[in-house]
Amino acid sequence: MSQKILVLLFVSAVLVSAACFADDSNANSAALTGNPIYKKDCAKCHGKTAEGRHFGGPSLVSEKVAGASADELRGMIANGKGHMPKFTGKLADSDIDQLVQQIKAANQK
Repeated sequence: MSQKILVLLFVSAVLVSAACFADDSNANSAALTGNPIYKKDCAKCHGKTAEGRHFGGPSLVSEKVAGASADELRGMIANGKGHMPKFTGKLADSDIDQLVQQIKAANQK
């Protein structure tokens, strides 16, 4: 009987932990996708959920982006890359920094 209770408690703890991590990840993604600058300048290519768009920009919540440094992300936003336009002169440095921080946070697990 006590072994069943221990198993039940363990399973409950795992499920609660998973829910907490999912909420943090969702909250971090929501901060990015809720940013008015993201909505105006990024969502049309990277999608409303930042998961990318077919024939558009790539996902911003991926292993590749998670592995990029803040300086690399800042450079891509500021100077453009491939089909992505440069945002230097269109966005303030502080806005670019905020996007970088939010992209990094959205990729934390």
